[in-house]
Order: sequence, then C-alpha cells, then structure tokens
Amino acid sequence: MKKSIAFISFVLAMLLIVTGCSKGSNDSSSSATAKTVDGSKVSITLLNSKGEIQTGLEKIAAQFEKDKGIHVEVIACGAGEVPYTKITTMYNSGNAPTLAILDPTDIVGLAKEYALELTDQAWTAETEALNLTIDGKIYSFPFCVEGRGIIYNKEAIESTLGREFDPKSINSYSSFKAILEELRKKGMENPVFIAKEDWSLGAHQLGFIYDAYDGTTAGSEVIINELKAGKDPLTVDRFNQFVATMDLMLEYNFAKADPLGADYDQGALELACGNVAFWPNGCWAWPNLVEGGADVNGEFGFISFVLGDDTSDFANNMIQASASKQIMVDKVQSTAEQQAAAKEFINYLVYDANGQKMFVEETALIPAAKNNPNAPLDPLGKDIAERTAAGLLYTSCFIAPSDHWSVMGAAMQKYISGNSSKADLASALSQYWKAQN
Repeated sequence: MKKSIAFISFVLAMLLIVTGCSKGSNDSSSSATAKTVDGSKVSITLLNSKGEIQTGLEKIAAQFEKDKGIHVEVIACGAGEVPYTKITTMYNSGNAPTLAILDPTDIVGLAKEYALELTDQAWTAETEALNLTIDGKIYSFPFCVEGRGIIYNKEAIESTLGREFDPKSINSYSSFKAILEELRKKGMENPVFIAKEDWSLGAHQLGFIYDAYDGTTAGSEVIINELKAGKDPLTVDRFNQFVATMDLMLEYNFAKADPLGADYDQGALELACGNVAFWPNGCWAWPNLVEGGADVNGEFGFISFVLGDDTSDFANNMIQASASKQIMVDKVQSTAEQQAAAKEFINYLVYDANGQKMFVEETALIPAAKNNPNAPLDPLGKDIAERTAAGLLYTSCFIAPSDHWSVMGAAMQKYISGNSSKADLASALSQYWKAQN
C-alpha cells in the first residue's frame, strides 16, 4: 500500500512538473508533439530552396532539437535545381518533405493538393500584412522579408571618387549614369557586376517589369494579364525603362568581355573587395558577401533599380521588398505527429526566444513576424529595416509559373551576351506569356 501511495505521489509530482513547464512555454504548440503514438521521437524534414542559409538552418534545427526534442533534417535544393520540380519529384517518389521553403508561385501551384491549411494558426496575426491567401485561406507561413535593388559598396565609391557618396542622390536613370561615368573617369573602369545566373536575371532583374508596375501585387497581375492578352512589351513603359537600365549596366559591366562567365560568387567577391561599386541583387546576398570578405560593419546598402528619369517615381525612391519565401506543411505523406511537429517548428521561429534570435543571427534574414524583437545585424538587413520604418518599400510580389525564371532567364542570358536584341527579348517575353493562356 505504501508503495502504491508513493508511486501515485510520484506520478502526480511529475504531472505537476510537466504542467508547470507547459505553462511557462512561449510556444503555442504542446511539447507532447515531440513523441509519436508509440513514444518514439518525431523526425521531420525541411526542404530548403535558399542555399545561402543552409548552414544557418542546420544550426537552428540542432537547437530546436535540443529545446523541443524533435529532429529536423534540412534538405538542400541543389544548385540549379528548380524548387517546384524538386518537390514534385519528391512527392512522386513518395518522399515528400514535411516542410518546404518555396517561392509564392510554388505555393499557389501546390497548396490545394498538398499543403496543410494554416489559417487557424496564431502566428497569422504576426504576419498579417504578408500572408499569402488562396481563395481566402492560408496554406503557408511567410518565412522572411527580402528586398532587392542595386547593392552599393560606399567605401569603394568614396575612395574612388574622393568625395562623400549619398545613396539617395541616385534616384533616376540619369543620376545613375552620371555616377558610373564619374567612377570610370576616376579609375574604376567597370563599376557594375552583373551575375549570369538565369534565376537572378529572369526573376530578380526582369521581375521589376511587373513589380514596379504600380508597386502592388495586384498591379503586377494587371501587366501580366495584358501580356497574356497579347500586349507588345515594346509598348510597355516599364519594359523599355528596364532594358535601358540593363543596357547602362552592361556598358559598365565588370565582365563585359565575357558576360556569361560572371557567376554569382564572383559578384560577391568583387563587391566585397571594392573592385566594383554596384551589384544588382537583394538582401539574401549578405552571407555571400561575408564569404567574399565583407565586414558586418562595412557600409553596404541599396539604391533603387532605377527605371526612367522621373525623380518622383516611387520605383526610383524605394526598393521592392516582400515575403519572397513561404513555408508549406505537407498534408499528404506526413503523419499527424509530423504535421504537429512541423507546426511547432514554425511556432519556434515566431515565438521562442532562441528561435527568434537564431533566425535573425544565423540566416541574416528579416523575419516576417512583427513580434520578433531582434534587429537585423547586417547592413543590408538594416537598410531594409530603416526603409520599412520610413515607408520606403513597395511590396509587390509578382506571381508567375515556376518555369518563368528559367525560360526568361535564358532569354536574358542571350541578351546580356549580345546574342539577341531588345526586339528579340520582347518577343521572347510576349511568347512566354501568350503561351500561358
């Protein structure tokens, strides 16, 4: 009898401990999700389509396992692999990831068939302005906010010019042209680096035609629908402005002699070392710049991807930023325990102090969840945070088929290498969109 009473007391004590721990958690998921029905540890997978944060994600996953008892295997989407193709292949082989970091376009294409609905999750209030809705429902978590424009190295510019550089002074095609001319005269012969990768050219650069239509996703849909209906790109102002800016950068391209020999990693190195002053890119490039030798205390930031000569144009005074990556939870091939663990991982990034801090410090990304108290540490992230506070961002995130960047990226590669004309590029763009009808 004494043994029975002692055992019952022990069980009650343990329940009190567990209950106390649960009440103290700032994660909205129960720690019970760390175990399957048979009591074994839950293991989930995360497909990562952002190669530059692979190491950071692995560190977060390791800490998450220590804190929550759930193992997360981070699977890298290989260089050159199309995320949409990668994940559909995994589904077809019966090996779909529990979580997947994908582009908004991919979520739109996959959500209804494969994604777990997340509309009822508490974190949706923290990401309200950035939630991707499909027929009024939420199927993905806005993973991060990313901005793009033209990155500058202020020290390289000022040491070449022998004067102070004010990034705000570059607010038109003409002002950008003037500083490129001045840099060349002062000894930096070719101060722009244009990377050859199709995903950079076909999405991040060419995408300004859509995103800068009026600065909204709805506006980007307007111009895309006009192109689908047969509108000639040569009659679209943003197309002509984009090509003019691209032509200007090609004239001052560091890899002018061999445009298709200039890869992304070299761009990071040349900008970090100060061999070039400008690199059209986004805040996701910071880890690459660090690898190239950039210091976190260095003076790097953004100028707008200028379009035309109207200095009052929002596109010439702001940069584009949006929730460019989303996390989807699989509902088809994962177990209920894995789905619960996947939700707990998302909650860890949103609510847990370790998750919040590591997200910012280990990935150098800007969280979409507004409750994260950690400020960006790198200069590119800080620039976007400052612009957010000042209202100097436009948040369009154009939605295109998953092959847009590869098809149009190839067309852009032909153009930057001098193997096609502006008319040819316009024709390729027109044919692409008309084929989507």
